[in-house]
Amino acid sequence: MSEMQDYKSRLSDTASRKFETFSYLPAMEAAAIKKQVEYLVSKGWNPAIEHTEPENAFDHFWYMWKLPMFGETDVAKILAEADACHKANPDNHVRLVGYDNFKQSQGTAMVIYRGKMK
Repeated sequence: MSEMQDYKSRLSDTASRKFETFSYLPAMEAAAIKKQVEYLVSKGWNPAIEHTEPENAFDHFWYMWKLPMFGETDVAKILAEADACHKANPDNHVRLVGYDNFKQSQGTAMVIYRGKMK
């Protein structure tokens, strides 16, 4: 069996904090984010963009960026909204969420822009 790596994520070390599954991997580049949006759309999930200050990411609700994009299937429009949220809130984490109508829950959620840790 291979050695398991310990991710030293601590509340006292803000740079070590992890968010959702993808944060344990290297940061996604634009092409990888686009593939995740394509997957979200292919599943029929409704995209939404959320953001929050890094210091509030664990114990507060995240702010919604506009309303969820119900029925939106244009990947470029979804990415443009995420980019607009990031530009309007450059110091905040920005998260892409895919809502599953049938299960009435999140099908996916990933931080696609990380804010500056204080």
